[in-house]
Amino acid sequence: MKPGFTYILTNKNNTTLYVGATNNIVLRVQQHKDKIDPKSFTARYNLTKLVYYEAHQMIGDAIGREKQLKGGSRVQKVALIEGMNPDWEDLFDRVKAEFGDGLKM
Repeated sequence: MKPGFTYILTNKNNTTLYVGATNNIVLRVQQHKDKIDPKSFTARYNLTKLVYYEAHQMIGDAIGREKQLKGGSRVQKVALIEGMNPDWEDLFDRVKAEFGDGLKM
């Protein structure tokens, strides 16, 4: 099975959170940034800043974690983000450096 990632996006004011899972985090976050689906939740709320991610050995684990995070409270999500990224910086460049270009499927 493919590896997977669970991630959290927000907007520039950190007011709205989006939790997702993918097998290619670089490509998927770039798609969010490019707003490939203008009617999507992330495009409508301008959620383009990657503030948290986890790498998993299998995509199934990432999907399970995504469901767990979606079921949790905002307080729990904020605690996760601030544990990894206390300044709420966009981690996209770090992810590209760590996991490669990834923009090709």
